[in-house]
Amino acid sequence: MDSISQQKEKREILKRYKALLWTWSENKGVKKNNQVRKAFIMACQAHDTMRRRTGEPYIYHPLEVARIVAGEIGLGETAIISALLHDVVEDNPDYTIEIIRTNFGDKVAYIVDGLTKIKDGYERLESNAQVESIKKMLFTLSDDVRVILIKLADRLHNMRTLDSMPPSKQQNIAAETLYLYSPLAHRLGLYVIKSELEDLAMKYNEPEIYRTISAKLKETEIERSIFVRDLILPIKQAMKSKGIQCEIDTRDKSVYSIYKKMQSKEIPFEEVYDLFAVRIIIDGPVDDEKMICWQAYTIITEQYNPLQSRLRDWIVTPKANGYESLHTTIMSPMGRWVEIQIRTRRMHEIAERGYAAHWKYKQQVDRDKIQEGGLDEWLGSLRAVLNSKDSSSLNVLDDIKLTLFSDEVFVWTPRGHLKSLPIGSTALDFAYLVHTELGTHCIGVKLNYNLVPLNHKLRSGDQVEIIASKKSLPKEEWLEYVITPRAKMSIIESLKEQRKVQAAEGRLKLEEFFNANQINFSKGNINRCSEYFKFRSPVDLFYKISINDITSDHIKEFGTFYASENMHSKSNKENELRSDSKSHPSPKKSKLVVDYNLDDLDFSVANCCHPLPGDDIIAFSPEGTHYIVHRTNCNEALGLMTRFSKQVIHAKWENKPKNTFLGGIKISGFDRKNMISDIIRVISDDMRFNIRSFHIDTTGELYEAYISLFVHNTLDIKDTVDKLTHIDGISSASRMIQFTKT
Repeated sequence: MDSISQQKEKREILKRYKALLWTWSENKGVKKNNQVRKAFIMACQAHDTMRRRTGEPYIYHPLEVARIVAGEIGLGETAIISALLHDVVEDNPDYTIEIIRTNFGDKVAYIVDGLTKIKDGYERLESNAQVESIKKMLFTLSDDVRVILIKLADRLHNMRTLDSMPPSKQQNIAAETLYLYSPLAHRLGLYVIKSELEDLAMKYNEPEIYRTISAKLKETEIERSIFVRDLILPIKQAMKSKGIQCEIDTRDKSVYSIYKKMQSKEIPFEEVYDLFAVRIIIDGPVDDEKMICWQAYTIITEQYNPLQSRLRDWIVTPKANGYESLHTTIMSPMGRWVEIQIRTRRMHEIAERGYAAHWKYKQQVDRDKIQEGGLDEWLGSLRAVLNSKDSSSLNVLDDIKLTLFSDEVFVWTPRGHLKSLPIGSTALDFAYLVHTELGTHCIGVKLNYNLVPLNHKLRSGDQVEIIASKKSLPKEEWLEYVITPRAKMSIIESLKEQRKVQAAEGRLKLEEFFNANQINFSKGNINRCSEYFKFRSPVDLFYKISINDITSDHIKEFGTFYASENMHSKSNKENELRSDSKSHPSPKKSKLVVDYNLDDLDFSVANCCHPLPGDDIIAFSPEGTHYIVHRTNCNEALGLMTRFSKQVIHAKWENKPKNTFLGGIKISGFDRKNMISDIIRVISDDMRFNIRSFHIDTTGELYEAYISLFVHNTLDIKDTVDKLTHIDGISSASRMIQFTKT
């Protein structure tokens, strides 16, 4: 590189460093920055010769991560120093944690060490190593949350600069981001970062849909701004007349959230009415927050009619991530529903910056116990997952993910204490949340003073009382009654202990049965017997024998099978060879072509997302032979790319598929005579596609139809939808992903 280019890069590095200092000082009013300057110099020296995949100096990355930490998350000096140094130890062997400790102290050394130990799943780690890496990251929540906050900033900058990566890596990183990092940001209350992570992930997983929705948002931007101006003017005037100082702004929904709504409701972009929300941010004393927010609500509902069923009070009962706000939906003069969010300045900062802002205010104000308890209970459930003895199980990732979701129900104990659980939790989940022993010995539940089954699903406002007996122990079917990781793990551990005792008795019985049938009581024969009865392990076999599910007659049957096994095996192989040589060749199938020139793979399409040629896809092979194809934005695919990256390939369809695939179309409109025959005529006669199923629901004159049909690709679906929309009486037609009705 010539000297002019070097000088230009140095000026750019200094410019970015000054931007970091300006961002930090703007948020914190900081004047001294000696330690930050020292960390900046060390990072420059450590990364001196390193460059990013884009060709830029590597130091740009830690500078941008530090700027996100200071400006978008709102952390202070220790976190900024740690962000500047977060890759130093890993990337340069001349720098150690001890050097960091000597120069910047124990806290910075601890955070940098934590960040150094976290490996990203997209580095194609072995699955168990990947689980361990994620567990290490989440363990730091109980020690120093700044490790995870900096990691989220690191991921955000990597997502912002993902264009330089090859497509397969882009999709892996995007999948892991949607599967783990955006839920984590949500749970920590970092709404803005969570939304951007989701949008950036969608940009690479569903590029066409992302561009289409983004373009439509831009097209309607001026129309929305005029609509909002007219809507909020009466509110501003009313607030001013009542002496309430406030700021009113709007927040557009993210592209990803709009897309998820379009999917869940199976509607086009034009029918998504809540493309934005109006936020009223009130300035006032902390002690009067609730009263001021409800006063603002009264003023708003005097101007516009509210939709009572959409009132959400997150002030009296904050979410587990600390989020506080009052939500209402009002009918505008233009005949459109609009969501209004009412909050104070403190609540707004917590809503934007989450966990970091929560602890900042917690030091200043004696916050009520509900908010603190929600966070503490969530951390408790997370620790239960992380401390699981079954550390090699990939299911632990799903359990971790469950703890990251904020959707929850709030229920009361008999003594009036408020508890929160994930939506879908049962009375038995509640028992284990209160105390493991209470769950273990649970025999009954009183819900609002009435007896209900253990698997009864809870709703917000329920009061739950657990009836327990020391004689009662968990049963295997309890695993079907619970959804929380804490309850599942406690039940599994208890069942293991019960089985150990019973398995010892069963092993003695099995030895007697083997001897009676002249079978050698060896480890190999025990394993064969276990496989014969389709048990996962000999312990399960011993257990079933102890409870008399497997008897001496069953073992006698196994002995007969084992004696003739070799002879049958040889005969079967000869027959298979003869059969294969005479069989007719199967008709040609469509091929999958993947990045590294493998084709003609044995595959089938997943029922969860029904991919078609034309969709972006991945192929997953559990055993390395047969592949299951998913759409890249399918929830199952996101999990597979995160957990089994080595068994996932980024595939594409061949140009001209030779066979047909199952597609789905949803139609709605006003019913009339011959409507069904007209729909069938378009699909069968005009488009010449075979219909597999046709389901229709009618309510008065309105109807909804769900059709599954065999097509070649996404273009066939699009053309069919276009033709159907021209039929009189059809108001909307769209592709259906999940065939729940057909």
